Amino acid sequence: MSTFYDYAKIWVKAGKGGDGLVAFLREKYRPDGGPAGGDGGRGGDVIFKVDEGLRTLIDFRYNRHFKAKPGENGMTKGRYGRGADDLVVPVPPGTTVRDFDTGDLIGDLVEDGQELIVAKGGRGGRGNIKFATHNNPAPEIAENGEPGQERTLQLELKLLADAGLVGFPSVGKSTLLSVVSAAKPKVGDYHFTTINPNLGVVTTRNHEEFVLADLPGLIEGASEGIGLGMRFLRHIERTKVILHVVDMGAYENRDPFEDYVKINKELSNYDEELIARPTIIVANKMDIPEAVLYLEEFKEKLNTYFSDNYPDLSVPEIYPISAFTHAGINDLMDHTAVLIDEETERREALEAEKAVEDQRESVNYQIEEEEPYFYINRDSDGTFILSGRRIEKDFKMANLEYDESAMRFARRLKKQGVDEALREKGAKSGDIVRLLDYEFEFLD
Repeated sequence: MSTFYDYAKIWVKAGKGGDGLVAFLREKYRPDGGPAGGDGGRGGDVIFKVDEGLRTLIDFRYNRHFKAKPGENGMTKGRYGRGADDLVVPVPPGTTVRDFDTGDLIGDLVEDGQELIVAKGGRGGRGNIKFATHNNPAPEIAENGEPGQERTLQLELKLLADAGLVGFPSVGKSTLLSVVSAAKPKVGDYHFTTINPNLGVVTTRNHEEFVLADLPGLIEGASEGIGLGMRFLRHIERTKVILHVVDMGAYENRDPFEDYVKINKELSNYDEELIARPTIIVANKMDIPEAVLYLEEFKEKLNTYFSDNYPDLSVPEIYPISAFTHAGINDLMDHTAVLIDEETERREALEAEKAVEDQRESVNYQIEEEEPYFYINRDSDGTFILSGRRIEKDFKMANLEYDESAMRFARRLKKQGVDEALREKGAKSGDIVRLLDYEFEFLD
């Protein structure tokens, strides 16, 4: 039996840009040819691309490191290095990508062919031909390639279903899915028969189609990680309509209404908006004689429950069915299709409004305060430690093999106020300053 993988933690690194070259043109009959070092090529991006043929994240179970290739170094005679090809990683539709360290949402991949750059390749370093001036016509200056972006990502797969079947184990969700679609979920007379989500395409009498998901049975405490529920609650988020299946035959002497309230509580604990989601209560197993009496009692309690707890919400409609005899199923599927269409129109209208608001906000944006160029700390041995994303990037791109490049980097530090800040921290001539793995003496 295949396993449904809907979570993965991976590491990605984009390609480093190629190094610029220090070179000079030396050809016969062309004395003093001047600088001729070309620029390095761009490093490859890491790109996620939706592949509708994929259904789980199982490929990321065995391959968790993705590294794009670096760009080629610059060449003589001013020739540029070749840019690296991007690394394209296929992902299933419904994949949500977050930065693992910060929790920030990077992208939500839904449509087939949709692409998302998750790590951007570094630009190529400039060769010495780019640093020639009237005052310095033969510079020995070149840049190393910019480092590629590196990050740890958290991937979550949320099923793309129009409607989702929720409810306690053994209420008949899998049987219902097998009846209304060509899906073949496992069906059995015991709890947690379904341990993986199943999808099926439903075609109504009006020839409308929608995707229906059978989600593994929830139990009390699912939103806190008990049972299988917490693992699969996320799949309910994308559904437009919830079909809450209730065993009206009171299997194992259970109270149908108490089961409904418990599942509602778990949905609310996970996401309060799920309670307001269009919902149909599917009263299943109406072929059992006692079910009619239970249904009347259920309706009375349901009206009281909503008036006491959710007075602003309308009471969900109840559709009595029997997945075993197929009674009432066609009416249920027809009404589900109608609700899906209504919810789709509502969401499209909200997205259109949001797009207009985002456009207005973009006009009146404020420039965010740029992070400091550097930070200074003191090690226990007295060494001054320079750190910071911007200063570390400049250091990695400085080609210190050439004296002119080293002097250029030193002038850059002075211009950014590093020398003055070190003095204020008490640095004196001869003190050691460390930047990443490079150490140098401070000269006052």
